[in-house]
Amino acid sequence: MPPTGRHGKFRPKRLYADRAYDSAAHRRELRERHIVPRIAKRNTSHGSGLGKERWIVERTISWLHANRYLARRHAHRADIHEAMLTLACAKICLKQLQDFC
Repeated sequence: MPPTGRHGKFRPKRLYADRAYDSAAHRRELRERHIVPRIAKRNTSHGSGLGKERWIVERTISWLHANRYLARRHAHRADIHEAMLTLACAKICLKQLQDFC
């Protein structure tokens, strides 16, 4: 299904993924959409360098899921969920600033 609506106009240039998504079908689909696949190859040693970019995303998701409300997805309405995400991000930023100062 093609992206629609206001948010559907954004198209990433690259997609970083782990070995679970290493398949010709995934790579082909991404290339058809003009997205460069950065997918770790199966049966290769760790150290491909993808972790340097991916760990930022993994860490942030972990921080967001530290908020039990978001981890369990209590809100079924998108606007409420987005508001809770915004509050969680503000909380994360406040903690980072307190640690920094």
